[in-house]
Amino acid sequence: MLIDLQTGNLTSRRRMLRTSFNGLGAVALASLLSKDAAKSNPLEPKKPHHTPKAKNCIFLFMSGGVSQVDTFENKPELTKLDGERMPVLPGLATQLDAYVKSDVVAVGSPFEFRRYGESGREMATMFENLGGVADRLAFVHGIEVDSPLHSAATLHVTTGSVFAGNPSVGAWVAYGLGSSNENLPGYMVLHDRRGGPVNGSAVWQSGYLPASFQGTLLRSSGAPIQNLRSAPGVSLQRARRELDLLKWTNERHAERRGPADELEARIAAYELAYRMQTHAPEIVDLSDEPSSIRKLYGLDDPVTEPFGRQCLLARRLVEKGVRYSLLVHGWENGVYSWDHHKEIRDWLPARAREVDLPIAGLIRDLEVRGLLDETLIVFTTEMSRTPFIARRAYGRSVGRDHHRHSMVSWLAGAGVKGGATVGATDEFSLSCADEPIFVRDLHATLLHLMGLDPEALTYLHEGRHKRLTDTGGRVLTEILG
Repeated sequence: MLIDLQTGNLTSRRRMLRTSFNGLGAVALASLLSKDAAKSNPLEPKKPHHTPKAKNCIFLFMSGGVSQVDTFENKPELTKLDGERMPVLPGLATQLDAYVKSDVVAVGSPFEFRRYGESGREMATMFENLGGVADRLAFVHGIEVDSPLHSAATLHVTTGSVFAGNPSVGAWVAYGLGSSNENLPGYMVLHDRRGGPVNGSAVWQSGYLPASFQGTLLRSSGAPIQNLRSAPGVSLQRARRELDLLKWTNERHAERRGPADELEARIAAYELAYRMQTHAPEIVDLSDEPSSIRKLYGLDDPVTEPFGRQCLLARRLVEKGVRYSLLVHGWENGVYSWDHHKEIRDWLPARAREVDLPIAGLIRDLEVRGLLDETLIVFTTEMSRTPFIARRAYGRSVGRDHHRHSMVSWLAGAGVKGGATVGATDEFSLSCADEPIFVRDLHATLLHLMGLDPEALTYLHEGRHKRLTDTGGRVLTEILG
């Protein structure tokens, strides 16, 4: 039994925890208190496998499936065939070959492309701001995902597997490197203000890794982390006294029964939760940012402000030493995502306008502050889109269906060779024209740049040493500086 510092009455440890720390949510009492956390401080900084190029990573995930042939792949031959029968190319995957042989017609891009920068990178002109930093980007073309379904493909890109229950990329990074900021988690998540992605929190889960390593959702407005504050009527001073009492009690328990990693992890978790109450609100308070920075990220425009805020917060997280930030744009599968089965002429430019200026602003801001050389930025989605559509669906409101063979991603920042390209697709963006590139290759490259060996980063689960790149993975050296 313990003494309640407010009433002076005896109370149980369970009751004291419930009343005093009921508000310490997210990582503090949901994740870090996991019985799986087998270290006294699981987020303690760890030595990388090799000298890292990147200290931090910002992972930009465009939810819904960005159409590659309307954004970053200009296919003139496809435009010439617009509305005509789609030709059958040799060597197509079985399912894709069957689709092309059905009654489908080519859909040329209705958007203008131009070349940007000294590298001559072709992009749709709807990305005019991103075009201004084109020489800092390295593109990966023809990435193949394992499923054309949103749920499975989203899991594949964000966790390395189409099956639920696996750790997210950020969880692996946190597990491998720990956190360099003792006041904040090492893995933070900011998703679209309108709603989360397909699969929800499974996108940033820790899976079979200790729950200490899962992402912590940081809200861009209001309370930065839900349920972080203590229960009503419990001041920080009182919370500190109760925490000290709890720590003293736990330490006495350890003295009698010997040290226990799980108990030490719990003590560390409470301490982090307490510190987060002070430091987390500082992150989302943008009042000290000058007008020039707010304009750089598009905070003066209601269209760009939401994602601009996410990008600006990501920069602030980098400054605070947060190792991995996941930014999600797009709300599930609908008008406000990148899932454009129809109305692509209107909906795709609308989504592009929301992110173009903020992302370019993020790159420029990091560069000016000397942070781009130590920060890796990854831009990706969960799948590509078909260069054709069923004849009956062709018309003014035409869109594109799911496609898993020709996804385009790009990287920028630490260790990346700006203006470089790896991979290519055929003249219609049906499939990879060179050696296939897989999602695991993208993951292997990310881990490599963060100083982690994709083969050595393992976790023993169910009798087997598992990896993020469980089925292999090639570091894409062609785009590395």
